[in-house]
Amino acid sequence: MGTKYYPVIDVIATGKNILRLRKAQGYSVADLQEFLGFEAPQAIYKWQSGKSLPSTDNLFALSVFFRGVN
Repeated sequence: MGTKYYPVIDVIATGKNILRLRKAQGYSVADLQEFLGFEAPQAIYKWQSGKSLPSTDNLFALSVFFRGVN
């Protein structure tokens, strides 16, 4: 049986995309923090720096935020 390869989310590229989208749409980290209901912005900074990934729920929320649907 051959080796199976599974898709992997690139943590660094995902963080860069979050940062790029946020800046391109003119939002601050505080704007994103408020939308997500976070008490502190540390998670967002970790995502943007590629140190961690958003949860599935937060990825969905980010997709809504960056599409501009409220």
